[in-house]
Amino acid sequence: MSITATELKENLGRYLQLASEEDIFITRNGKVVAKLCSPYQDLLETAKNLAGIISADITLEEAREERRAQL
Repeated sequence: MSITATELKENLGRYLQLASEEDIFITRNGKVVAKLCSPYQDLLETAKNLAGIISADITLEEAREERRAQL
């Protein structure tokens, strides 16, 4: 999403909420000057990508032990 700096100033709360879901590019005079994004976005993407890799019938500790055994 792309918005102007003025729009950001007028509706900061709304855009802070939206930033948790998507990146927001802020423009001034038609040029992108900033990006508003969630600091946890990379963690969320990683978690989504890992979903389903470890089977549901194994505990976290068992998965760690299995990993250590492979090293």
